[in-house]
Amino acid sequence: MNLVVDIGNTRVKAATYENGVVVDQLAVDYEGLIQLTRWIESQAPYSGAIVSTVKEETDTATRLILAAIPVEPIILSHTTPIPIKNCYTTPETLGNDRLAAAVAAHNLFPNNNVLVIDIGTAITFDLTTSLGEFLGGNISPGIVLRLKALHSFTSKLPLVEANFRAPRIGKNTEEAIQGGVYQGIISEIDGFIKIISSEVDSLMVILTGGDANYFVENLKNPIFVNLNIVIDGLNMILEYNKNARND
Repeated sequence: MNLVVDIGNTRVKAATYENGVVVDQLAVDYEGLIQLTRWIESQAPYSGAIVSTVKEETDTATRLILAAIPVEPIILSHTTPIPIKNCYTTPETLGNDRLAAAVAAHNLFPNNNVLVIDIGTAITFDLTTSLGEFLGGNISPGIVLRLKALHSFTSKLPLVEANFRAPRIGKNTEEAIQGGVYQGIISEIDGFIKIISSEVDSLMVILTGGDANYFVENLKNPIFVNLNIVIDGLNMILEYNKNARND
């Protein structure tokens, strides 16, 4: 059984896989790390493990998680062998989550160009070709960052909560901010899909990330939602490396 751990900016997600299928998974915020480490220990034994982290290996949270894994894990980096070609010109700065999602996207749709849109703390747009080449993409602020920016960089606008049901035309300042940010992201995503669709053939679009389900119903373009695409990709990278060792 494989163990996959994705340490993100605000949450940590872990999953166990058997024959490419999720057996169990757990996601916690950083206050739930002890719960996560106990879960990791309870799922053993493992035939392999992989850890992707946005933090340094010396970070307290990362060290705690690594200590709970009873096998030597792969710590994903830009030097880790992967089953697609990475065409990013600065691979050392590429987020592991973006790369893992690209691996899974190509595996899901090997005959298509695939655009993965991840809506979380940041919104990332990443394109992988039918030839198995990760070309790169774009990064823009997520909904919470936009709300905080409007409050922090203006003198009078309040900090408001995200409202995914905000009216298109706000009747007060709170609704105007909520609707403006939400509709702005909708337009941004639809616009980018339109641009890429005009430049590449046979485009498939996958939406993922913590806020994905709040957007998909209002997007104009046909989209697949896959909330596990990053951890699926991490498991595929782990399997690729296990198979390479056995050859």
